[in-house]
Amino acid sequence: MAERMTDDTLSGLAPLLRVRPVLDDVCRLGGAWTAPHEAEPNGHAYFHIVTQGCALLDRRGTGLLRLEAGDVLLLPHGDAHTTRAVEGAGHARSVTTVRRIGELRLKTSVGVEPDVELVCGRLNFEGAPQSLILAALPDTIVLRVGLQPLASRYSPLVAGIRSELTDIRPGSIAIARDLASALFIMLLRAHLEASASAEGLLRLIGQRVTAQAVLAMVRDPVRAWTLDELASIAAASRASLVRAFRKSVDMAPLEFLADLRLGLARHRLRTDTSSLDQIAAEVGYQSQAALSRAFLRKYGVRPGSLRRDAGARNTQAESSQAG
Repeated sequence: MAERMTDDTLSGLAPLLRVRPVLDDVCRLGGAWTAPHEAEPNGHAYFHIVTQGCALLDRRGTGLLRLEAGDVLLLPHGDAHTTRAVEGAGHARSVTTVRRIGELRLKTSVGVEPDVELVCGRLNFEGAPQSLILAALPDTIVLRVGLQPLASRYSPLVAGIRSELTDIRPGSIAIARDLASALFIMLLRAHLEASASAEGLLRLIGQRVTAQAVLAMVRDPVRAWTLDELASIAAASRASLVRAFRKSVDMAPLEFLADLRLGLARHRLRTDTSSLDQIAAEVGYQSQAALSRAFLRKYGVRPGSLRRDAGARNTQAESSQAG
């Protein structure tokens, strides 16, 4: 079983992500409401905190996800989606008024009693796309704050955010933003702890022996790391570090580094318009040709082909949405 993530590991992870929340909307809605959200640029995530009632998340290709009061939803890759009223919430489409307090929008249904309240916004992962932590996160993370044992730990943060944004006073938005920042670092910790036994990169971060070496490689994947350097950072012998890596992901530390670089390159190819030469240099390869050879061995496809396929899928998805 994977070791529980240490405070030192999370402390190393938090600045790597450098999460900055932006509070966009406080929504108090009723009737047949819908709220579409377009895809965000790379390095930005969407979040929705359901503070009252229920709502549905509609994300193309994944079906509907029901969100209850106390649920905190994070879409780490900023995917396009729609939030909407639950089925049977009413047939009359509600009209929404919008009032601004600074950059915050207060959205309220008119002529119908609100039955759901959401706090919506975005997270800016300021280190992305350099951070492979973001690339390793799943498309959707949901924290069920209303369920024990999470309620006692997370509910005060959610309640504090709601309180500050219900009775807005000087400093309320800044306080709510800081509470949201703490909430999402805690959400990330809960996700990493729960996933430590299943996902390669996250599993390594969850192990005491491997965590600091992995974080060092993720912070600077271009560096020509040696096994001696990584063992020193991990405060372990070379043999112990190699055994720990092989036990967790069935590869040695420097093999993992090569794999990590290729994973970062694949993430960049799907989400970034930089040239292949630039991407190759920024993930630790001396030339586009060297990247292409390694990429073909790993994934069975050339980098250029992957980029063209990703572009074609994005164009098709945009056409479908427009239709």
